Amino acid sequence: MSSGYAWLRPTAEEHVGWDVDVLYGPWPRHPRDTTLPEVRARLAASPVAGALALSTRGPLFDDAGGNAETLRDLAGCPELLPVGTVDVRDALTAEARLDELADADVRFLRLFTVDQGAEPDFPGYRRVVRLAVERGMVLLHDGDPRRFGPPLTGLGADVVFLDLHAYVLADFLLLTRGEPGFRGTTRMLSGPDSIERVVEYAGARHLVFGSRTPFMDISPQTLKLRYADISADDRAAIATENVEEMLA
Repeated sequence: MSSGYAWLRPTAEEHVGWDVDVLYGPWPRHPRDTTLPEVRARLAASPVAGALALSTRGPLFDDAGGNAETLRDLAGCPELLPVGTVDVRDALTAEARLDELADADVRFLRLFTVDQGAEPDFPGYRRVVRLAVERGMVLLHDGDPRRFGPPLTGLGADVVFLDLHAYVLADFLLLTRGEPGFRGTTRMLSGPDSIERVVEYAGARHLVFGSRTPFMDISPQTLKLRYADISADDRAAIATENVEEMLA
């Protein structure tokens, strides 16, 4: 009799080319701080080949210093692409921050509206979004897509909603109509057919893989992809190709 469980052994269906939701550094609400080497080791032991990452110093303490730290730290990490951020509470400095990121060829901007107390109708938030879209940056966006999605429609923006929950999936699918650049991550799609619903009603191009490493385990996220009742092409799009399209 064979020992162990088959689902404990990763398969090709769990391979992920890009994880869009990775952080490292201090986080006051987490039991302990997780260093960059620890995060890299966790990813190396998983089916995830590459990730978009940033230092938490940027959103929590100092956006300019945090961006510089991310670029410096990840220069020696070929499997990690740097993500920038700005402080939406101080939108007057956003243009300079975004120009610095553009000069460094950073394509992804992560917005921490929840931790920074920004609302979708705040002038500062709207200015940051407009400046980022003008520079062709992809927004990695936290918060409820039902609240932040409508102000982003009609801008031609590439937006990845990091906190897409199964409970709000129907509204997200309505948002994707006419918005090819709107995508959600798989992290909170906990319904038994959530991934399948997105593929059926909107198409696989509207999903990417996100784990929220190191705050969540990676394996439940990759298992969702493994057992989703979708085609191999759709799985590859979600796991890898959609992010590569945004990088092109």
